[in-house]
Amino acid sequence: MPNPTAAMLVIGDEILSGRTRDANMYFLAGELTKQGITLAEVRIVGDESKDIVAAVQALSERYDTVFTSGGIGPTHDDITADCMAAAFERHIDVRDDARALLAAHYQSTGSELNDARLRMARIPDGAALIDNPVSVAPGFTIENVHVMAGVPSVFQAMVATVLPTLKGGAPLLSQSLRIDRGEGDIAGPLATLAAEFADLSIGSYPFQKNGAYGANIVIRGTDGARIDAAITKLAEMFA
Repeated sequence: MPNPTAAMLVIGDEILSGRTRDANMYFLAGELTKQGITLAEVRIVGDESKDIVAAVQALSERYDTVFTSGGIGPTHDDITADCMAAAFERHIDVRDDARALLAAHYQSTGSELNDARLRMARIPDGAALIDNPVSVAPGFTIENVHVMAGVPSVFQAMVATVLPTLKGGAPLLSQSLRIDRGEGDIAGPLATLAAEFADLSIGSYPFQKNGAYGANIVIRGTDGARIDAAITKLAEMFA
């Protein structure tokens, strides 16, 4: 049985403009791999409501689970919560449990729970809150979509909350072998190997060092014995 699938939707003009480098995809991919969930697609969209709605609807329909990052803060351009409500045709407003979390937090820090901060308590009807042990403002799960903050420390904490609730599969295993030959020289044998081990993923990642060409061949799959057999065959091909 194939592993469950996931997609990620990264939201924010700052990612597309290059002002912010996304670290959340790298983290999520590693955590899902350990959980036996295949991250099959990642999309990046700007702060445009119609684009966010269209993307989350498409990803939610196609994959078992979807993770979003970004756009659930207190500023005017934090529109993700509204977009999720629109995507799933839900009413959205300040919710009492989310308000209570924020009120207690800001009272303890001596800050005011003003209208801007209260925006972070706006949750679509029927959504379940995602705990945020870093800065309290919650994420939420609606249908099969987990809506999370873009700040890496908060995103990582929310992922840690959500992952135990998801059904995983067999963890993805991998081995690699460095071959000091150009890809043009190894392409034919690699194609033969890929055909023989069609149940595995075989990737070639070329490099150039001191004027010499080579490639790191990475073999991935869920069956350790098959990966061992493929690596052994690969080594024999280029012995």
